[in-house]
Amino acid sequence: MEELTLTTPALLFSAISLIMLAYTNRFLAYAAVIRNLKDKYLEKMDDSLIEQIKNLRLRLNLTRYMQIFGITSLLLCVLTMFLIYVDFHVLAVWVFGAALLLLILSLALLIKEIQISIYALSLHLRDIEEHLKEK
Repeated sequence: MEELTLTTPALLFSAISLIMLAYTNRFLAYAAVIRNLKDKYLEKMDDSLIEQIKNLRLRLNLTRYMQIFGITSLLLCVLTMFLIYVDFHVLAVWVFGAALLLLILSLALLIKEIQISIYALSLHLRDIEEHLKEK
């Protein structure tokens, strides 16, 4: 196995930063949708809105864990660089491995969240199609 250098964990900085930006954008979009759904629900107590709110709660929780794992991965990359700097190479390899595992978990949760989002959107499309058939 090749020795871990400072540049290896540093390479993940830009990737993790872009991922975190995407996660933050998802979070902000959910916040806006949830606020709109709340207003709609207060106007019209519709059960379908409750299902949408439950779906959004799940997606919001997944996004929270995606962010936590991504941020922790970035933190461990920084710790890895520090450990390399102070010549704790064996520990640095293990910490970097943990950072990679957390990044993998974060991305796996992203896949799950995307699947839930696609399912929710397909329900909306089905409702629109049914409404168009009635006309």
